[in-house]
Amino acid sequence: MTTILEQYEALHQGSLRLYQRALRAFPDGVTHDIRYFAPFPVYVERAQGAHKWDLDGNEFIDYWIGHGALLLGHNHPAVVRAVSEQLGRGTHYGASHELEIAWGRWVQKLIPSAERVRFVSSGTEATLMAIRLARAFTGRKTLLRFEGHFHGWHDAVMLGYQPPFDAPDSAGIPPGVLAHVRCLPPNDLAAVEKALAEDDDVAGIILEPAGGANAAIPTRPGFLSALRDLCTARGLVLIFDEVISGFRYAPGGAQAYFGVQPDLTALAKILAGGLPGGAVAGRADIMHLLTITEDAHRNRHGRVSHPGTFNANPLSAAAGVATLEIAATGQPQQHAGDLTLKLIRGMNDLLRRAQVPGCVYGDRGAFHMLIGQKDFQPEEVERILDRADAARLATGMGRLTQPVRAALLLEGIDPSGPSGRLSSAHTEADVERTLAGFESALERLKQWEVL
Repeated sequence: MTTILEQYEALHQGSLRLYQRALRAFPDGVTHDIRYFAPFPVYVERAQGAHKWDLDGNEFIDYWIGHGALLLGHNHPAVVRAVSEQLGRGTHYGASHELEIAWGRWVQKLIPSAERVRFVSSGTEATLMAIRLARAFTGRKTLLRFEGHFHGWHDAVMLGYQPPFDAPDSAGIPPGVLAHVRCLPPNDLAAVEKALAEDDDVAGIILEPAGGANAAIPTRPGFLSALRDLCTARGLVLIFDEVISGFRYAPGGAQAYFGVQPDLTALAKILAGGLPGGAVAGRADIMHLLTITEDAHRNRHGRVSHPGTFNANPLSAAAGVATLEIAATGQPQQHAGDLTLKLIRGMNDLLRRAQVPGCVYGDRGAFHMLIGQKDFQPEEVERILDRADAARLATGMGRLTQPVRAALLLEGIDPSGPSGRLSSAHTEADVERTLAGFESALERLKQWEVL
């Protein structure tokens, strides 16, 4: 009898051939760390709605959904039409254009904190700019962040995403770069107060408002409003990293959903409708530091510099405007959120029935699998934070992540590692098919004594 990985290899020969070619071009054969998969990743040929197909014709229900960027699913007609029309007008003017204003106005209309907006090309650039603005505005250096929260991959945030949280998340980071970054336990207000008492040079606090690592480490009720009060009282800049949660939890993002307004917001993913793009939005007085004046060259150290070849690229602006116009209705978020909760309930029911340890948890924004983890049970989903610290939740399924994903891929289900997100293109039928495939995958994993 063949193993799960042998079955996977047999069904994905086209992907194997491309991976062998990719190894001659890329250091590890992939172009994004999270796309690495052993023995080789799936190579997708096309996608539509909530589905995608690989080179061998295998169909998958897609729970990557563009790393969370595709709230409307693949190839939504309005987005395709907008990008196609813009493609004929030009892809890069090297100049200002009307669409960038329309795009910025949609951000202002939807995001509560967006008094002013500045576009960048990615979520990493957005958090980089927000942190720089906070330091320039306050004249202070220290940044407070939280264990397990992800803020991109520039040097200033490469501490605290993965355990051990006191070590850099990458090689090549000079120790001095992280000298002004303090990483604290999430949801721990006492730790924040202690850090502020010990350091009067804190410029701001950054976090994913819905919870670290795409809400795999959920935020406790009341923590956001407590941070808001602390920052207001001490003159600190509160930064919400809404690269993932922006426009997903509600048209106004997690800040609208939770009713807490930051000083600055980092945006990307859904913002650009599936194309590259990001933004920083926030208080006008802070964003004013980006303003160019006639004496800018003489006073370049008095403002925050911001070039960027692809800022507000016309194609991204076209996709962004088309997406945000639909996202503004709230219907995509409602639909995707309802189906996400239904999927979580169904997967936990199947874990109970199969007597497999672990649970699936999450909220309206995403689901997270802890399959095979004996210290978690479906009955404890609502109390997940009472059972684990940030290191435990950030680790997820650990070594089981790859075989679990392989088993699901064999059933036509493609999660993003241990997690997944839904779109407005997902249907009730997709959820039912996913649950049937999940049940079969559990049996497959039990058969091969993976669980």
